Amino acid sequence: MGNVLVEELKQLTVDKRMVEVVERKGRGHPDSICDGAMNRVSVELGKEYIKRFGRVLHHNADKSLLAAGRASLAFGGGRIEEPMLMVMGDRATYQFEGVEIPVQDIAENAARKWFEENLRFIEPDENLRFQNQLRRGSAELTDIFSRGEGILPANDTSAAVGYAPMSKLEKLVLDTEIFLNSKEFKKQHPESGEDIKVMGLRTNDEFHFTVAMAFVDRFINSENEYLGRKSEITEELKAFIAERVGKKFKVDLNTLDKHGRGIKGIYLTVLGTSAEDGDSGQVGRGNRVNGIIPLNRPISNEAAAGKNPVSHVGKIYNLLTHKIASQIHKEVSGIDEVYVWLLSQIGRPIDKPKVIAVQFIGKDADSKSTSMQISGVVEKEMDDIQSFCKCLIEGKLNIC
Repeated sequence: MGNVLVEELKQLTVDKRMVEVVERKGRGHPDSICDGAMNRVSVELGKEYIKRFGRVLHHNADKSLLAAGRASLAFGGGRIEEPMLMVMGDRATYQFEGVEIPVQDIAENAARKWFEENLRFIEPDENLRFQNQLRRGSAELTDIFSRGEGILPANDTSAAVGYAPMSKLEKLVLDTEIFLNSKEFKKQHPESGEDIKVMGLRTNDEFHFTVAMAFVDRFINSENEYLGRKSEITEELKAFIAERVGKKFKVDLNTLDKHGRGIKGIYLTVLGTSAEDGDSGQVGRGNRVNGIIPLNRPISNEAAAGKNPVSHVGKIYNLLTHKIASQIHKEVSGIDEVYVWLLSQIGRPIDKPKVIAVQFIGKDADSKSTSMQISGVVEKEMDDIQSFCKCLIEGKLNIC
């Protein structure tokens, strides 16, 4: 595997800096829809390849555009005038050992299932159209998957970085969106759509949250009713955050609203997502693999969603760096914050990166002893990379 480069950073942890900004896009956000649906496509393709041939074959379903449709809003319930269009693209294996694989059917069924499970008011056959742009892969990249069993070579030269632990603001932004999109919250507030975005700002020890939440028009009969429901949700949101940060915080919900402008001045949707009319989405523009967009952190450029889970380091390393960082923080004493970097080289086995680097911020840490412990954790995780990839194959790890 080679040496693990370990460096101690002489800087403040994110929690102690003056300004911190964190964002999370909920599962109904157009970008999150693309990530979630296309990763399901990859998982289902992988399962079919394993079922037929005993291995995952070449595919990368990590290119997607969700083009917004057109809707007419109305108090008490509007209608969809034009369905959304989901373009599913990149590469897949359509034929192997003389056997044809129904890639288009697998991809569309996987995406439909994701919509049905995650967005209450979208009926895929009525509200969506699909355009299959998954094409056959190049000969060289496809051949990677025919080079025997075991650990495959990386199909790209790519870098990834992960970190631990999450800061207080990061955890709160993540938890807030999960709370607002929970089954319990939706049962209590069915007017709350799944398209939710939480933007968190911390200046010193004060927190400010700006939340956008699509309301569903069939549950709203007037502007005043909307404002009343909005006020109720705001108070519940304040109570949720107050339990976690105390008194120094502020919450704003749907700040574009303008009282007195009727249906044009409030955030209503027919289906609970802005993708029906107002906004389009793409894979890779949403949350990082730990569920947030942490603007104070180094982050990876690769979109993990939809990439194949056995050779594409853009997926494997993106998630693995966070796992390794979490284990280091858990197992090595004296570390306040840790960053793990992995750089692949195309053609090298995925368990033998071009470089592994670990940076940590600590207190009273013995440099030599700490370096040895960190190296031990890294080696253990890299030795277990096939088990990690198996979890990715089975869709057991969240990617957004």
